[in-house]
Amino acid sequence: MPASARRTFDEILTAAVADLTDHGFDSPGRVEYWTKMLQEAAERVAGSSHMREEALRRGLETIYRRLVERGGLAKRHRGVARFVLERVKPSLRAELDRRIYAAADLIKLNKERAVEQTLQRLKGWATSVPAGGSDVVDKREVKESVKKALGSLAFEERRVVIDQGHKLASSLSDILAREGGALAGIWHSHWRQSGYNYREDHRERDGVVYAVRGNWALQRGLMKASNGYTDEIEQPGEFVYCRCYYQWIYSLRDLPRDMLTQRGIDELARVRREIRGSDGRADAQGSSPDREGAFQGNEDRSADAREGAGAGVS
Repeated sequence: MPASARRTFDEILTAAVADLTDHGFDSPGRVEYWTKMLQEAAERVAGSSHMREEALRRGLETIYRRLVERGGLAKRHRGVARFVLERVKPSLRAELDRRIYAAADLIKLNKERAVEQTLQRLKGWATSVPAGGSDVVDKREVKESVKKALGSLAFEERRVVIDQGHKLASSLSDILAREGGALAGIWHSHWRQSGYNYREDHRERDGVVYAVRGNWALQRGLMKASNGYTDEIEQPGEFVYCRCYYQWIYSLRDLPRDMLTQRGIDELARVRREIRGSDGRADAQGSSPDREGAFQGNEDRSADAREGAGAGVS
């Protein structure tokens, strides 16, 4: 039997199929020999786990820098204080490390499974060829079948990296929302995007506002969970290839009216009166567009201020 550790995977597979076609399953030793040869070649094709882990780490770290260090995360957290983001950075970094570990483990398992499936396909076919060989074997078809799993390995690895990237972004956003005191999240789906394979129930949630359980406004009786809670459904990015996300709400003024209790409505009205009363010109002319805009979207509200009812709704 020919043997050369330097031959490529395709060369060894071609030789194995030719030899087993000629001789058939005449002994377990023949099958084991080619199985061992193909395993060594398949592992070389699959490549170094260390190289893959480094590529994975770079990819997820790029996402982390874009979201955390370059301010991308803040776009979905309008109203959270900047110092809160600084405070939770250690937690965000820990989540990055956790995602790198999880993705690396998945890639390793995918590699092992691809090699195993390759060998199983070879053995399954080889043991079906009668002793003495066969004249009716389609060698090209056999080779395509045997190397199918290995050929899709690169695609599976890209799939893992993309999916883990979505999960990382969702997890980082969730951590900031919890630490920053978010009141609710608006579910956003990409179902309108051409070619996006969306889930029907995720499309139906698009634009729905879910309350964050136990937030300060719920505790003070200022709001209610009209559509349920974020922890009652799967999280955006939890399912494979899901790209949904939450736009987080931190102030009562940004909640839909049906999520406010009467007490919450009264509190908003009280704060508006206080704002108008603090400026004589506003009494005479009415709220100017600039002042009303400031009332609707102050993004630098401190955590201490948000814990008070008045500051929380201003």
